Amino acid sequence: MTTLEAVATYLPSRSVPIRSIADELGLDNAQVRVFERFYGLSHILREPDGTVADLMLAAAGKMEELRGREHRIRYVIQARTMPVVAPYPVNPVHDVRRILGLDHAEAFAVFHHACASGLLAVELSGRLLEADGDPDALALVFTGEKTFTPAARTVPGTAVNGEASAAVLVGLGGSRDRVLSYATRTYGRFNAGLSLADAELGEFQQIYPDALAEVMLAAVDRAGLTLKDVDLVLPHNVNRVSWVRLCKLIGLPLDRVFLDNIPVTGHCFCADPFLNYRSARDLGRLNPGDRYLMAAVGLGATFSAMVLEH
Repeated sequence: MTTLEAVATYLPSRSVPIRSIADELGLDNAQVRVFERFYGLSHILREPDGTVADLMLAAAGKMEELRGREHRIRYVIQARTMPVVAPYPVNPVHDVRRILGLDHAEAFAVFHHACASGLLAVELSGRLLEADGDPDALALVFTGEKTFTPAARTVPGTAVNGEASAAVLVGLGGSRDRVLSYATRTYGRFNAGLSLADAELGEFQQIYPDALAEVMLAAVDRAGLTLKDVDLVLPHNVNRVSWVRLCKLIGLPLDRVFLDNIPVTGHCFCADPFLNYRSARDLGRLNPGDRYLMAAVGLGATFSAMVLEH
């Protein structure tokens, strides 16, 4: 069974009020107020001098569980939202592999599920490790990106993107943070993402809560559980109002969704569920035996959920 052997996160020290970068984001005062008062957004994090490789290395540097186990790493996977995160011929995941002394490992990136690619990478890691047949082998998954272009800084009318990173050590057969199920569905007719026509964008916004609810409930059912058995939901941090609506739709108490990071980190691409995992653990919101659900939505449009047992 796939397990999360460790999760380490890196949060840049620079906290930026979204109001202070309104011009950069193309927001007027009314739109800023909507983000602040209605969506629950306040600040984002930025690493002004670092590259995406620096973000990955900073997260790896906080993972004590990696020390002495480097020889067991079989795969190094960068899960990202955007197809291109650095100018050619730079390849950040290969650079990180080399710097960490993991040249013996296979290195590649996945991005086809956009902001849901982090959950895809964990699922893929488990499948690859199981197929290899070595119970001691591990995969190292990285999430988190730079807001290096205007298109990367915001999801118009929905979220403001920040910079943070997470490193996830994936193994087989551990006793903690066992993956119980995974569900995903892609609505290909919305593949244009940020370039959707107004009519298609309106349709995507209309199906969004039902589509997310569908994969969450599917993951819960595949785990042999009911929604009442889920102790905590670790969401993607696009905004607060979308989760309020989702909770009303499926009858989930809002206090079982970890929303603490939304006002302080913004939406950090694929890293969100793992940032929330680390924060929830540090705050004592996850106890041994708790069942929790990670959820993410990627433009394109992929809806994904994963149920785990802590």
